[in-house]
Amino acid sequence: MSEKLIVDWNNYNKTVESLAIQIHESGYKPNLLVGIMRGGAPMIDLLSRLFKLKCAYLAVESYSGKGVEDEQGEIVFSREMSSIAKNMGGRILLCDDLSDTGITLNKSVDWLKKYEPIKDKIEDIKTATLWKKKKSTFDPDYCAVKLPNDPWIVQPFEVYEEITIQDLIKKHQK
Repeated sequence: MSEKLIVDWNNYNKTVESLAIQIHESGYKPNLLVGIMRGGAPMIDLLSRLFKLKCAYLAVESYSGKGVEDEQGEIVFSREMSSIAKNMGGRILLCDDLSDTGITLNKSVDWLKKYEPIKDKIEDIKTATLWKKKKSTFDPDYCAVKLPNDPWIVQPFEVYEEITIQDLIKKHQK
């Protein structure tokens, strides 16, 4: 098992804010944010509020089950992207929480370019991550933190992966 980087909410929010400033200062003006689910969900929520943009969500699964913290599993994409944006396409900012190996981001960019409803409407696709691990082969266009190593990142919302609904019921009955 690799070392862990424990991130609390305060640090998480500061990291997203740092990323937002980096994107803004670059002059890039996306007209659609695409978040890779699930890790990209909290960050894209914050970025959409800051940039006043609609979101689209792309469900991609590459890690599952217990004991896979150091392994990348098979990558599975959703059949469709979910969004209420009226005009998808244009300048897309594809967001994920981290670039671990880089495989998910590489394959997600390829998936978007082939996604029938928008493939002919895309002007460009840029990528943004909160963290990039040392071993990653993908270099995001925007990255808040480039790590000197490859820790397992424990984000503040991941505590709920270890809690059952019965645990919550007991907690709230006190």
